[in-house]
Amino acid sequence: MKISYYPDTDSLYIDLSEQPSVESREVSEGIVLDYDVEGRLVGIDIDNASKKVNLKTLTLNKLPSDG
Repeated sequence: MKISYYPDTDSLYIDLSEQPSVESREVSEGIVLDYDVEGRLVGIDIDNASKKVNLKTLTLNKLPSDG
């Protein structure tokens, strides 16, 4: 998973997979879900991110470990 913020457009992209997106659906104003050819969610695009999420804090809880 990769999270990227683009300050010039104030957008946040959460890349969930390395699979390319072939379909996008806006599920709420400025929230777009990207899907691969099999219909699996591969990314989340958030427009006007600074107004929708706290960009200064990222908390990760209970992630699985390798080993």
